[in-house]
Amino acid sequence: MKSVIITGSSRGIGFETALTFARAGYKVYATMRNPQAATLLQDISNKENLSIRFRAMDVDSDASVDSCISDILKENGAIDVLVNNAGIERHGSIEELRMSDFKAVMETNYFGVLRCMKALLPTMRQNQSGCIINVASIAGRITNAPLSAYTASKFAGEAVTEALAGEVKPFNVRVAIVEPGIINTDMAQHISIPESSIYPHTRRFAAMFAGSLQHPTPASLVAGKILEIADSGTWILRHPVGPDALPFLEWRKGMTDEQWIDWNALNDEDWYTNFKNTFGMDLRAGAPEAAAIENVMA
Repeated sequence: MKSVIITGSSRGIGFETALTFARAGYKVYATMRNPQAATLLQDISNKENLSIRFRAMDVDSDASVDSCISDILKENGAIDVLVNNAGIERHGSIEELRMSDFKAVMETNYFGVLRCMKALLPTMRQNQSGCIINVASIAGRITNAPLSAYTASKFAGEAVTEALAGEVKPFNVRVAIVEPGIINTDMAQHISIPESSIYPHTRRFAAMFAGSLQHPTPASLVAGKILEIADSGTWILRHPVGPDALPFLEWRKGMTDEQWIDWNALNDEDWYTNFKNTFGMDLRAGAPEAAAIENVMA
C-alpha cells in the first residue's frame, strides 16, 4: 500500500487531500497540531473504513517534526509522498502588520515546509524514490497588498522548491508545486472580512475575495490535482489549480512591474472601475453578483 504524509489535515485543502488519498487506497498519515480536534475527519474515516492515521505534528517545531516523521518511518519503513499543505495567513499593510505576524507566517509557510522536506529527504534519496508536493498559491507568483507577509512566504517556498527539484531529480525524487487560486476555505473566508486600515488595499482585497467566493471553488478540486500529480509520475514543476488561477497569472504577466505597481496604487474609484472592466465584477458595496472571473477571462 502506498503511503502519504499530509500536513495541516484538520481542515480545508489538507482535510480534503487526506480523504482523497485514503479513498484512492493510500495509507494516509494525517498530521496536525491537535488530532483530537479533527472529529469530522475521524468520523468519516471510521464510517468509510479508510486507512487514515492521525499524528500530532507542529511544523513550527524542529523537535515535533523530527519526532513525528521519525516515528512514522519506523512504523512504515518509507513514505511515498509528502504533501506540505500546512499554512497560515496574516493580512494588513506592511506599516500596520506586526513583526510577530510576519515571523509567524514565514515560520509556518516556509520553514515548516523545509523542516518536513529535510526530515524525509534522506530516506527518499536513499530509496531512489519519492514525491514531494508543496501547496503554494498563485500568491507565490503575484505580490499584492495587503498580503505582503503571505506572498513573501509563498515566493520563498516556490524558490526553495524549484531549487530542490534540481537537486533531487538525479535520485528519482519528484518535486511539484501546486498553485491554487481563490479556494473556498476558512482562510479565504477570513480574508473576505474587511478590516479598518489607513490603507485602502485591505478593503479592496477583501471585496475581491468576497466577490470570487460568490462562485466558490471547493478544496476537493485542489486535493484531486495533488493526487493526480502523485499518481501520474509527472515531472512538471508548477500546477495552477482552480478556474481563476491561470486568468490571474496571465493578467499579471500582461503587465510590466511598473504597471502592476500603478494599478495597486490607484484610488478607490479608479481601482474598482478597472477591476470591473477587466473581470466584469463590480466589487463596490451593494453591487449585484457578478460573473465568475474564469468566465470573463475565457
